[in-house]
Amino acid sequence: MSILVVGSLAYDTIETPWGKMDDALGGSALYFSAAASHFSPVNVVGVVGSDFDSSKISFLKKRKVNFDGLYVESGDTFRWGGRYHDDLNKRDTLFTYLNVFERFQPKIPMHYRKSEYVFLANIDPELQLQVLDQIDHPKLIVLDTMNFWISGKRRILEEVIKRCDILIVNDQEARELTNKPNLIKAARLLTEKGPQTIIVKKGEHGCMMFHNDNYFFAPAYPLEKVIDPTGAGDSFAGGFLGYVAKQNKLDHDTLKKGVVYGSVIASFNVENFSFAQLEKLTVEEINQRIEKFRQLTAF
Repeated sequence: MSILVVGSLAYDTIETPWGKMDDALGGSALYFSAAASHFSPVNVVGVVGSDFDSSKISFLKKRKVNFDGLYVESGDTFRWGGRYHDDLNKRDTLFTYLNVFERFQPKIPMHYRKSEYVFLANIDPELQLQVLDQIDHPKLIVLDTMNFWISGKRRILEEVIKRCDILIVNDQEARELTNKPNLIKAARLLTEKGPQTIIVKKGEHGCMMFHNDNYFFAPAYPLEKVIDPTGAGDSFAGGFLGYVAKQNKLDHDTLKKGVVYGSVIASFNVENFSFAQLEKLTVEEINQRIEKFRQLTAF
């Protein structure tokens, strides 16, 4: 089953303790697509500037990622710069230039509107509402957001939350949305706002899923070296939803396996800058790490 993703496409300047990369391909829609396309076809809606080099996404086109909804506007592509500390959970934003993304108004192509699976990447909740108003009764809507929108556009964001089926947030965002320090209580309150399923990301400590009063916890895949954590959340979401869409089932066991696949895909993503790992990743490598994950968590 194909997945509709609406999000950003960007050029990133990344500094980590392991090096620096200028004008690296990035953005939530691309990280999601690079992950999800290992399992399911993806339809992208986004905007880039006239400076965007489309040859850089040719590897995604070969993996059934459709860019009919990618609009090219006069001007520069969205650019973001960040510097990570030795503790990679901490980073400083060096600059954010929205450029053409500042005027982005998502227009969903007609042949995208019947997509059964939808991922609303981390963009302005007003734009997320525009997307929801243009699609026809999808089977599953997955929402990502961030603390900037929680504090700045809380009312509109809660309208979006009410209309989605799965909400993906980190632990800080879950607490901010509910004013509850305990994540179990926070997740229960979030399900009362609309979504049946809440996934709480905890970085290197894994993630928790709350689905119909059932709890599931998955650790992060253990790595000796993390090069660049940029896009880890979007690649997790891509691996998760890509797997679920491929199975075309929404039962608890499928969602649990989706969480594990998301964690595994994200573990590959952080092992290098930009899409260096996800571009060359094979099904065999994914399955090998899934099996190692199984052995690590079995007792």
